[in-house]
Amino acid sequence: MDVGELLNYQPDRGAKRPRDEDGGAAAGGGGEEDSRGGKQHKGIGARELARYREAAGIEVGGDMGEADELTGDKKKILEKLMDQDEEEPEAEPVDESSVKKMILTFEKRSYKNQELRIKFPDNPEKFMESELDLNDIIQEMHVIATMPDLYHLLVELNSVHSLLGLLSHENTDILSHIVCFRLLTLSIFIHPPHVAIAVVDLLQELTDIDTLHESEEGAEVLIDALLEGQVVALLVQNMERLDEQVKEEADGIYNTLAIIENMAEFRPGLCTEAAQQGLMQWLLKRIKAKMPFDANKLYCSEILAILLQNNDNTRELLGEMDGIDVLLQQLSVFKRHNPSTAEEQEMMENLFDALCSCLMLPANRDRFLRGEGLQLMNLMLREKKTSRTSALKVLDHGMIGPEGADNCHKFVDILGLRTIFPLFMKTPKKMKKTGASEKEHEEHVCSIIASMLRNLKSQQRSRLLNKFTENDCEKVDRLMELHFKYLEAVQQADKRIEGEKHLQQRVHQILNLRGGSVKVVRHIMREYAESIGDGKSDEFKEAERKRIMDLVDNF
Repeated sequence: MDVGELLNYQPDRGAKRPRDEDGGAAAGGGGEEDSRGGKQHKGIGARELARYREAAGIEVGGDMGEADELTGDKKKILEKLMDQDEEEPEAEPVDESSVKKMILTFEKRSYKNQELRIKFPDNPEKFMESELDLNDIIQEMHVIATMPDLYHLLVELNSVHSLLGLLSHENTDILSHIVCFRLLTLSIFIHPPHVAIAVVDLLQELTDIDTLHESEEGAEVLIDALLEGQVVALLVQNMERLDEQVKEEADGIYNTLAIIENMAEFRPGLCTEAAQQGLMQWLLKRIKAKMPFDANKLYCSEILAILLQNNDNTRELLGEMDGIDVLLQQLSVFKRHNPSTAEEQEMMENLFDALCSCLMLPANRDRFLRGEGLQLMNLMLREKKTSRTSALKVLDHGMIGPEGADNCHKFVDILGLRTIFPLFMKTPKKMKKTGASEKEHEEHVCSIIASMLRNLKSQQRSRLLNKFTENDCEKVDRLMELHFKYLEAVQQADKRIEGEKHLQQRVHQILNLRGGSVKVVRHIMREYAESIGDGKSDEFKEAERKRIMDLVDNF
């Protein structure tokens, strides 16, 4: 290839490693969308360019004659890049046979790359071509995500194990040592895919929750294999070495969290195992990191809240890791300042939800007390910021039941009665702006006062009761007002229930007039329930039968 050909060369935008249409090949990768959850293709940044120059031993801007000094290996790599410009053959129809072929090709390329890395550990040029081949086949395997009923092939052909092995691939950046030589001066930028990140991207698509529900059987096989291979531990280890200052690696972390969310939604029972494999520690570390707020911090708060839902094991683990202090420190920012964006408010609510979940465990109530959580919540109530509504909810969780006795006494000691009773007397108008209802506000305030009446003793109890006698017993008047308000709501609900019973009586009356019986109706419905199922999955049939039988039993 002469210099003229090199100058006129333009890579195909639709090659095996696709680019975004909006100027992905421009310098610095400008014009790209900051999308999340899908495959990311980025222009080379300064850090990648520096790595390429170092590996290639070429300074950009040098004499064009340097291209003649390329070694044979470098020329081969260039030729491979150039080959992408040639027309691709028509895609073969995707079926079980083609998927098997694709998986076997992946296994061969993975083995070859590993073999060359071992053979030439100090000579990246020897294995860069195999790295490109490996990346290509990983990208092609995304088509498997459209056929979850064939997921069993990934397990049977051992490719799940191979994919998990690539999560610890020595080189997160496949092309970190690739020779860029004169391509750099021509502003022809190669998108640098990452081996581990490419695998994360693939796993994120394979575990998409909607895809998993398309084939429960295939999904179960895949999730079992991933968990057996300690997928969460490997994903956490991979996130530890990624640099979020590099956009593609930050996207890799986001997609990793998406994998965990998908698996947790499909199989909630794995939350304990995931937390114990380093995920809980990593989430706490990332949440308290001194970094600007971004989508990854928001996602971390969401995953943390998911792990703590209805799970005393993860709650205990967080407490042992001083997670209560981490949550309080992060929430303290909002005692005098409202979240600046809707996304930041969502993160704040996630952290409050996580704290409420933790306080369901008695041992964490003591940690909350020692961490001055009561003082922080009391300040939030006084400051009248967006956080006030959630602070009420936290106090309710921290003071309820006999395990909340110490917190109740401390709340009185820090003059919390002066804060809570104005909220008891009148629901703030700004509550509606935070998305909280008047009913929720009154429920939390009344629950906090009820917990104090149940738990307080001696002097603190007297101080509480005195509150109901001051100002001509105005708080007693308010209490009776709330009593009649909710008594009326209960009576209306009772009327609706009675109306439903009357409807049932009407059916019995008509059956009697026509010589029918409830027994016959129940028999017909049971027969109908047993006949359900043609063309339906076993899970659907069982759920539908149970629903119908429950209706029959209550008829």
